[in-house]
Amino acid sequence: MADKVQIKELFDELQCCVIIPTYNNAATLAQVITGVLDYTDHVIVVNDGSIDETEKILSGFDHLRIISYAKNKGKGYALRKALRYAHEEGFRYGITIDSDGQHKPSDLPLFLEKIKEEPETIIIGSRNLKQENMPGKNSFGNKFSNFWFFVETGRKLPDTQSGYRAYPLSLLYKSRFFGRKYEFELEVLVCSAWKGIKTIPIPIDVYYPPKKERISHFRPFVDFFRISVLNTILVLVAFLFVKPFSFLRALNKKKIHDFFQEEFVNSPEKDYKIIASVMVGVFFSVTPFWGWQVWIALLVALVFRLNKVITAVSTAISVLPLIPLIIYSSYVLGGLIYKHDAVKLEYSSDITLESIKINLIQYSIGSFFLGIILSGAAGLITLLLLKIFRKKSKYKDS
Repeated sequence: MADKVQIKELFDELQCCVIIPTYNNAATLAQVITGVLDYTDHVIVVNDGSIDETEKILSGFDHLRIISYAKNKGKGYALRKALRYAHEEGFRYGITIDSDGQHKPSDLPLFLEKIKEEPETIIIGSRNLKQENMPGKNSFGNKFSNFWFFVETGRKLPDTQSGYRAYPLSLLYKSRFFGRKYEFELEVLVCSAWKGIKTIPIPIDVYYPPKKERISHFRPFVDFFRISVLNTILVLVAFLFVKPFSFLRALNKKKIHDFFQEEFVNSPEKDYKIIASVMVGVFFSVTPFWGWQVWIALLVALVFRLNKVITAVSTAISVLPLIPLIIYSSYVLGGLIYKHDAVKLEYSSDITLESIKINLIQYSIGSFFLGIILSGAAGLITLLLLKIFRKKSKYKDS
């Protein structure tokens, strides 16, 4: 292990800082800051509305970068503010460490070594959750969080609740996060995983004082509820949007020409099966099963033994820029077919449960008819393309 002078130089070389969010941890704050300053002078402390001796303690240190505000807003808010500030100050990496004394500054070199090996990675300090004085709620909460992280991302991590982490700031800078409390630390992992940012655990040492000496701002019911709500939202987003569109993005990595040649022109599939595959994909892409279109289309393709790849790709017409046009066209078309006496929703006073129901019926009917029209057009275009290009291919072969 390098000495502390070399480690300070490595902090400078990597343009890395240490971020310490704190709220009413006056008993341990000075010790944590002193320990971190042994390794680097690049220290950002966020005073998250503390009402104890925190401000006085911070005034006793020179060269700290301090972010302070009067009202407590939560750990997630403090971290978001510090990570943005660090990036704007020119740092490339930010290592977050808690101010309650549980994390040991002596583990900072481990993060630096891993940053050098994996520069575009979120590195998470993985605690030994079976050690002495480990709170039971921490062990349960971590297993709960790890499980849902796997469901939402398909990745496994041993400790998704650890606050000892290294973040590549440039990869997170343009991301939008909403968590203001403890749920932010899960949100940033899940959203980063969706963007393809790697997450790697490293083992760290951790100190848990006896229960009577322990200070924790985690509110078991309120914060667990917030994390549960976040998980519910993330699971829905993952299954309705992230996973289907990740599948389509993976397909789009092939050149369009190569894909067309392989799946259409040179495919052993009969023409009618290729045409049916396209029509099924296009039809379900505009039906009102938003988020489920790909999965329903694939299920139909599986049942009727159609080309699943072509079917999935054909659902891509319902990409984000076209969604408003699809919805509007469906609604207008539905109005031509479904005659009713509902008023137009021009003012808030016009909105009733009955009017919402009628307009949803109009939109749904229209979307199915629009699906029939578009799938029919797509089928005809596919038929023409197959006749032209498969004929050319046979001519070349002869």
